[in-house]
Amino acid sequence: MYDFHGDQTASGDASSAPPLALTALELPRVLGEYTASRLLDVALKPMPGRAVGEGRPVLVLPGFAADDRLTGRLRGHLRSRGFRVHGWQLGSNIGLTDRLVDGLTDRFLAVADQYEQPVSIVGWSFGGLLARRLAHEYPDRVARIVCLGSPWRADGERTRATAMFERSRVKHGISERALDIITRLREPVPVPVTAVYSRTDGIVPWRGCRVEERPEPLAENVEVLSSHVGLVSNPLVLRIVVDRLTRDASVRTVA
Repeated sequence: MYDFHGDQTASGDASSAPPLALTALELPRVLGEYTASRLLDVALKPMPGRAVGEGRPVLVLPGFAADDRLTGRLRGHLRSRGFRVHGWQLGSNIGLTDRLVDGLTDRFLAVADQYEQPVSIVGWSFGGLLARRLAHEYPDRVARIVCLGSPWRADGERTRATAMFERSRVKHGISERALDIITRLREPVPVPVTAVYSRTDGIVPWRGCRVEERPEPLAENVEVLSSHVGLVSNPLVLRIVVDRLTRDASVRTVA
């Protein structure tokens, strides 16, 4: 993420980042993962009337430099499984600018106001950090969060995208609240959280994506074999996301 303290150069030695060989394999791997998930969706099309998600609301947040188009495979899969799925509708995720910080809050509240139950949030990469922030700000309105390859820990800050964060900060600016937001979201999340990570992630260090596991509220880690970009299209990941979003047996009603 951002180099708030200036103790590391954006283009310097990223010893904690994934090996360059894994980074180079991201594109061919994600093409295979995307194709496999599309084929499986056709082959395993849900039976008519089988409402797996039972109309539960889900907000999907893209990763850094991504937009709703890149989460389309994930959102389409969830929609076909009976969830009411919403994209973030804020264009490209350029980081913690005031426009995106406030825009995401407005978007989340607009989605939450449509339903009489809390909203689940699925955040991919940096989108998972934003999901953690929303969970801290609105714990009674967030049902649970699922973070896909989200390096929220300080020791996971050096990624293959760190230089992109720094270039974005120069080009688009950064909110004065950014450091406070990052500090807050690193605290234990007050809602159930599932952290999905891959040791073969080519963009972010997998150790920085894991959470401290606990039974209540649930905090769990799920390891998968996936590329980083493919976390929003990998068939196994899609299956895990559906499973976690339907596990919440007790649906809390918003007062």
